[in-house]
Amino acid sequence: MSIERSQFLSMGQLQEQYFPGSQKTTRKSAEMQTTSFEQIWQEKSRQASGVKFSKHAANRLLDRKIDLSDGQMERLNEGAKVAAKKGIKETLVMVDQLAFIVNIPNNTVVTAMDQAETKENVFTNIDGAVIM
Repeated sequence: MSIERSQFLSMGQLQEQYFPGSQKTTRKSAEMQTTSFEQIWQEKSRQASGVKFSKHAANRLLDRKIDLSDGQMERLNEGAKVAAKKGIKETLVMVDQLAFIVNIPNNTVVTAMDQAETKENVFTNIDGAVIM
C-alpha cells in the first residue's frame, strides 16, 4: 500500500478548506486579546505601584474640585510607603494643603480634603501622620 503526500492535508489546510477565513479570524482575535491583555497588565501594574482611591475618596476629590498634579501624587505615594515602613495602619498624609487618610494595609485613600475647606483640623481613627 503506497501513501502519497498529496492525499493528506495539514490541519491548517483542512480548517481553511472547511472553514474559509477562520485562521485569519483566529489570528486577529489572538492579536486583539494580546493587546487587550497588555493594556490590562499595564494598568494593573500602574495601580500596584501606587495608592488607589476608594469610591468615597474619589467622590470627595470631585466634589471638592481637587486635582492632583503628578508631583503631588508621587508625594502621596511616597508618604504611604513611609507610613508602611513605620508600621502605621491608618495614616494622615499631608501634601501641600491637601489631607488624605490612607489605609495602609489596603494601600487605599479612604478620604481626601483640602485643608482650607475644613473648619476644624481634627482627624480621628488614625495611628500616624506623614507630612510631605
